[in-house]
Amino acid sequence: MRILVVTAVPAERDAVLGVVPGARPGTGNGGRAAPVTDVVAAGVGPAAAAAGTAAALARTPYDLVVSAGIGGGFAGAAPVGSLVVASRIVAADLGAETADGFLSVDELGFGRSVFDVAPDLVEGAAEAARGVLEDVRVGEVLTVATVTGTAARAAALVGRHPDAAAEAMEGFGVATAAAAAGVPYCELRTISNLVGPRDRDAWRIPDALRALGAATSAVLPVLGGERTGADMEERT
Repeated sequence: MRILVVTAVPAERDAVLGVVPGARPGTGNGGRAAPVTDVVAAGVGPAAAAAGTAAALARTPYDLVVSAGIGGGFAGAAPVGSLVVASRIVAADLGAETADGFLSVDELGFGRSVFDVAPDLVEGAAEAARGVLEDVRVGEVLTVATVTGTAARAAALVGRHPDAAAEAMEGFGVATAAAAAGVPYCELRTISNLVGPRDRDAWRIPDALRALGAATSAVLPVLGGERTGADMEERT
């Protein structure tokens, strides 16, 4: 079982490396046996995430890709300190602004803006995480190219995506690359701040990074086992 974990920045990568047995900084070197888990910091934003994930998948075969990191939680859906397991990964600002409001790329007929996560991955991740974290939520994780910094934009996003629990910048890029390669994917986000007006004093980044480490250390072995079992069933 080979798992690729894609984070945005080195601090997130190191939070996973510090607690997941067998994990190492990912090199995607197909010339030698791959470890159980490779962890790469692909960069910030959906484009960097997609490119980094695609490059890793082109070099080494993986059975599962996990987008992991910290993010913002929507008030009432995911408080600071919680973990969000994505049920859907949504490119929330991929589309066009019109006089009648925002139109997604799907509505424009130019592509897709949503990836659904396999229910067994969602359920397995949430159950495993609840063994180590007090507050685990399941919901949509929005991918944006510009982090929300106002109450008005937060309200607009919730208006378009009432099931949104968290906002981050990489999940849709990771899912795009994984789906193109035919590899299952999921997304985990620990919440460091609420989506809305920027208040750096209220951010809890160290706590969110520690929660990220705890979550991945519990979730990855479970997801690896479930993927292996599913693959065996499909082949029999």
